[in-house]
Amino acid sequence: MNVSVGMNNKQSPVTPFGCSFSPRWLGAVLLLLTFMYAALRVYTPHIGQKSGTVIAVIALAVILWRGRALRSSSVLWCLLGVVIAQLISWVAGYYHHPDWLPDNPEIDRLGKWFLFVGVAFWLGGNFFNVCLALSLALLGFLAACFFFDGSLEQWVRGVQGHRIDLDIRNAQHTAMFFGVALIGLLSFVRRCFPGGRVAWLTGTAWVITFAICLLGVVVTQTRAVWLAIVVVTCLAACFLTVLILKARLSRSVRRQGIIATVCVAVLFIIAWISFNDTLQSRLATENSVITSAMQGNWDDVPYSSIGTRLHTWRAGLDWFAERPILGWGGEGRGLVIDHTDWLPKQIKDEYGHLHNTLLDFLVSYGLLGLSVISVLVVWTGLGSYKSWKAGVMPTEVFIFGWAFFVYYFIVSLFESYSFFWTGSYIQNVVMGVVVTFIWRWQLETGSSVFTFGRKQAAP
Repeated sequence: MNVSVGMNNKQSPVTPFGCSFSPRWLGAVLLLLTFMYAALRVYTPHIGQKSGTVIAVIALAVILWRGRALRSSSVLWCLLGVVIAQLISWVAGYYHHPDWLPDNPEIDRLGKWFLFVGVAFWLGGNFFNVCLALSLALLGFLAACFFFDGSLEQWVRGVQGHRIDLDIRNAQHTAMFFGVALIGLLSFVRRCFPGGRVAWLTGTAWVITFAICLLGVVVTQTRAVWLAIVVVTCLAACFLTVLILKARLSRSVRRQGIIATVCVAVLFIIAWISFNDTLQSRLATENSVITSAMQGNWDDVPYSSIGTRLHTWRAGLDWFAERPILGWGGEGRGLVIDHTDWLPKQIKDEYGHLHNTLLDFLVSYGLLGLSVISVLVVWTGLGSYKSWKAGVMPTEVFIFGWAFFVYYFIVSLFESYSFFWTGSYIQNVVMGVVVTFIWRWQLETGSSVFTFGRKQAAP
């Protein structure tokens, strides 16, 4: 299927998976809980988290009980794989360093990453449900940024050049959310600039929301997020340029793209002019720290923002080298901080992670755990491409999923997002949105993502 068809893809009504495998009333209730999870996880954490747990547990039970078509999905095999990897890592650690291990393997640590099973299942491959879930997630996040005591004062401080976090864990995590929001707004921009009079309403709302999120990225002053957004923007520009040169976009899509590009360019220019001093000072900070580390002068590397990351990465790599296959168990990242002799007490008291999701994972679960997660990543990437090529996954979702992967991979190299509720939540929402269309494609065509030489069913 060519891109022009994908860009104009109109999804027909789809019965949610849950209604196919369970009573219709249950599917409706669980879909509502899915929306609650998307909307309330940031704004009202306890309600949102409970909703996420419920939809995932019931979806898993329904799939195992009646969902024969999805029961053999690679997603469930990966879930089983991470459970086994955690058990093996815990048992091996129990014989190697029992005093440093908890009394149980704590398999829920990685299990929380699979709440997207519930999101994908109850969304049912329905584009309207997906758009509503993403919109609610964005609105819930923005509500958390504005409706708390002292929110106005924080925003004013941010505009004045101070770094703010808007009471969402810390500035890095808030910035990560704003970055994802920007990517989502750009990916679905065409839907917000349709033809007709409604375009003025939806277009204005899009511009205002985009401006707020762009301002949020600036005032949270997180360099990794800036880097990731620049990389994603450059890749997106290259992708669109190729499509335009190949003349695979309709005239209306080009017109909408030009309008959106002008809006984005104007907002970026305004942000750069307004916060030039803040951006330059933040980017120039600690250049000498990086230079000292590259030259191997670790004694000259202070425990600043970047310096602390470099020191913890160095310690983490040493520990990973000792147990590269099985890792040190679920508490591995904390063990590195607590039992590395040359790390100062201040760092031991303040941090319990390595500021790098990949390194945290390797230290905890080794290459065995990484191999399982790698299978899930490859399955998702390949499945999204196949379902998009078949016309099942809308192009907006396809672009959003891939852009998110690049963005999140970059920012996760500088912070352990996935081991906090913020990272696991955003992973589950985006993965749920992508996987729901992969599953729909599998159910409609009888195809598999991993064929291993087998002939796929004709769509």
